[in-house]
Amino acid sequence: MKKIVNFFGDNTALSVSLNRKAEEYAESLGLEYSWAPQLPYSQEAVISALQEADAGIINTEPYGEPVFSRIKNGAKLLVRFGVGYDNVDLAAATAAGIAVARTTGANASAVAETALLLVLACRRKLNRAQAQVKAGLWGKDVGSELIGGTAGIVGFGHVGRIFARLLSGFDCAVLVYDPMLTEEDAAAAGVKKASLEELFALSDAVSIHAPLTDETRGLIGADLLDLMKPEAVLVNTARGGIVDEDALTDALNSGRLAGAGLDVFAQEPLPADSPLRSAENLILTPHNASQSVESLWNIYKTAIDICADFFAGRPSAHILNPEYAGR
Repeated sequence: MKKIVNFFGDNTALSVSLNRKAEEYAESLGLEYSWAPQLPYSQEAVISALQEADAGIINTEPYGEPVFSRIKNGAKLLVRFGVGYDNVDLAAATAAGIAVARTTGANASAVAETALLLVLACRRKLNRAQAQVKAGLWGKDVGSELIGGTAGIVGFGHVGRIFARLLSGFDCAVLVYDPMLTEEDAAAAGVKKASLEELFALSDAVSIHAPLTDETRGLIGADLLDLMKPEAVLVNTARGGIVDEDALTDALNSGRLAGAGLDVFAQEPLPADSPLRSAENLILTPHNASQSVESLWNIYKTAIDICADFFAGRPSAHILNPEYAGR
């Protein structure tokens, strides 16, 4: 029986419940499932577990040659619990003959819903309103509506497309920047393909849904932020490294930008001395946009399905480095 070890989760009642459900589901597919949450993370413990397993479900910690070189006779598949894989060295995994996959699309609805939540909260300045009431004040900090406005989406994968569909009830014009998007595909999705400059200049709200790559790292900097309307807002539920945090802080503190909502950061957890913490018109959440009960189970199930397909020799679009098999 093939063995799967899952490193994701904590000791909360929800994690325990989901892992019991995952164990039962894996067993129904003829797989052995175990759970080894890393609290705190231990590379040695991970390596030891992967040496005895056939596949591992991994979190956001770094996985590279120091790990791969020591599990040569162990796990041949690593499945990222989520979508981002910037902390996995794909070249090193391929060289070691290890397949790397991600649960693409499994948490897309939760992330898109959170992005819309942040956009609306920023537009209506809900964080300021709450702070005033808690302080015993009764001020009227007037925000702006999204209905009838223009929304910009950077990245049009699973999450970006769902986000666009959620916007359909707001009667928004939707601009999309994605180098892979064709004019025909944009028209079919009811959006308009735009350049980054056009998108940032015209949008009342910009939501980022792109992966972190060499091309997107630092993509959103002062030049693009300076193009935004003073009443516009920026939301990032993708990866922190895509946005220049210093430039964003400057834009917020100077009043050049009405607000922003960030679920992801260049360094996580967010450092105590981060200047982002001082921006009044900024909503911060702890990289939990994908964390709903529904999405978490969908990720567990998808990860186990990926493992089952891998062990059965069935092709999977979730594999990020199909060339691993030639090593």
